[in-house]
Amino acid sequence: MRCCIVKNIFWAIQAAVFYCLTLFVALLPASLTYRIGAMSGLLIPYIVPKRRAVIIDNIDRALPFMKSHPPWVSTCEDSHELARETFKNLGRSLMEVCRLYHGQGKNIIANIEFRGRENYEAARAKDNGLIFLTGHCGNWELLALTLSSYFGEEISCVARRQNNPFLNRMVERMRQRYNSRVIYKQGALKNILKLLKRGEMVGILDDQAVIPEEGVLIDVMGRKAWASKALVIITQKSSAPLIPVFIHREGERHVITFYPEHHFSGDMSDEGIKIETQALSRYVENFVVANPTQWYWVHRRWKRAGAAI
Repeated sequence: MRCCIVKNIFWAIQAAVFYCLTLFVALLPASLTYRIGAMSGLLIPYIVPKRRAVIIDNIDRALPFMKSHPPWVSTCEDSHELARETFKNLGRSLMEVCRLYHGQGKNIIANIEFRGRENYEAARAKDNGLIFLTGHCGNWELLALTLSSYFGEEISCVARRQNNPFLNRMVERMRQRYNSRVIYKQGALKNILKLLKRGEMVGILDDQAVIPEEGVLIDVMGRKAWASKALVIITQKSSAPLIPVFIHREGERHVITFYPEHHFSGDMSDEGIKIETQALSRYVENFVVANPTQWYWVHRRWKRAGAAI
């Protein structure tokens, strides 16, 4: 009992500190968001040095693959330079999210450019629910909040519940400002299918490693990696259209791009699921090659498949 009380006190203090810090950032002049965000991002490697080691290793191993593919246009030549720019973008994204969570980010959303909107409209016209496929690309939190706010329809995104219940409730309330809802991973499949059956929209980030029992072994940027097969199964069970959508940064503004609907073969054999999982992974892979400093390299994407930190 005493341990539980102490833990709750710690969690309450942690949530209060989080709230105060994010509020302070949100109240800074909007014109400073881009510059201060980049500066704060450069502090991340010093706060969590192990994360920097993961990023450098991941980029090192992926760099030959990325440079050999047509979408590669980056002027960064080595993993250290790419890592530095990645941290700067993470800092900018954190600043933007703080503003959004405290209702100070309307100008950020208003200045976003949409490309390929006709792909969204064609998929939505089927009136059979809609699945957005994306990854930890660009400012993915901004993407989720923008879609639900811009289209005026509630969008549910799959996420992990925070260990701190006070922090979790705080984040939930902040997201509700933008008509966005969270589906927690535990029991997510049933909830996702229920929402799609009602014609609602669901966003899924599909670029993290899973345990072998939940996935299939595919190629990701030239290396083997475990990928979830859940998205293929969900799409086939629901018959809802799936469109890839990504957000990337161009200078001080953001661009959201909707890609054409992905059409599945319908082959639900083990090999068929593997082929489709590989095809879905290629969307994220192409984004990363084209925008190598705007992916969350901190993930141990290749763990359990060998040769990862």
